[in-house]
Formats: sequence, structure tokens, C-alpha cells
Amino acid sequence: MRIHIATDHAGLEFSTQLQHHLAAQGHEVVDHGPIEYDPLDDYPAFCIRAAQAVVRDQAAGVETLGVVFGGSGNGEQIAANKVRGVRAALVWSIATAELAREHNDANVIAIGARQHTFAEAVAFIDRFIATPFSGEERHARRIAQLADFERDGSLLPDPRAAGGGISAPTGGESVDAFDPEAG
Repeated sequence: MRIHIATDHAGLEFSTQLQHHLAAQGHEVVDHGPIEYDPLDDYPAFCIRAAQAVVRDQAAGVETLGVVFGGSGNGEQIAANKVRGVRAALVWSIATAELAREHNDANVIAIGARQHTFAEAVAFIDRFIATPFSGEERHARRIAQLADFERDGSLLPDPRAAGGGISAPTGGESVDAFDPEAG
């Protein structure tokens, strides 16, 4: 499998170790991160390039996933998710790594390199790579809804807009005016 990775200065040492680990497992590793340590570098371009490569490869039928990481993984996940077609999940445990693939068909994993030991992070990444999407109808349906919104902004109808349930305040009403006893 081809694995696109990216980081900033916060994960540079981690990146080198990870590349060796993944290559030893037979994966083709493509590094989109920095080539030298710069404490002032910025993660967005690195992570966006990795995410774009994942989408491009998947569209071409190449079996591929992405791994982005930095100090917390939060910004890296946000950056990757700006790319149309990416479903990046912030992972902090074996269970979240597995569920990201099984239920969300995540194609990019984000990890906080400063939040975990190398062994923990590698275990998350290995599980992420090894876990297939379940293909269950409910998960596929939800992923399709995300893709619809990403494509054209469409959403399922709002159940509150049909007159049932709690409606949003209008014309000067405040949320504080809601009376749960009013029925």
C-alpha cells in the first residue's frame, strides 16, 4: 500500500522512524513533510499536499492512505480535511484508529506525535492501515451524506423546520424565552 505522510517540525524525528517502520512492512512511503528541522515551519501546506496525494491516488485506483501528525494532531487533521474527498480522523487509541476506518472509511489519520510514545502511535497507524471499511449500509449512507455536502452543500431536511420539535428563535425571541413546561 502507498502511504502518504506529512508533519511539521514537531514530528520530524517521529517521521523518520515511521518511514523506516512502514517501509519495513512493505509499504511505499511518500513523504510530504519538511526535509530539515525548522522550528518556525508551518504544517498546513505539508498536510494538504499529503491529503491531495491520497485523493489523487485513490481516484486512480491506487490503494493508499495518509498519515499526518504534529504536536497535537489537531491542526494537521483540520488541514487535511480541507481537501475535498479526505476524511481525516484524529486518532488517540487503537479503538479510534479502528473505528475511523471501519465506520468512517477515513483515508487519513492524524496523530499528536507529542501526545504518544512512538510505539503507541505506530500501533494506532498499523491498526488503521490493517482495518478495512465495513461497508455497512448505515456507514456508507452517512459517508455519502458528507460527500453530498462537500460537493454541493446539500443536507437532509431539518426535522425542526417541519413544525415539530423545538424551533429556532425568530424575530427578537431569545433562547432564554424557551419554557419547557409550556408543552
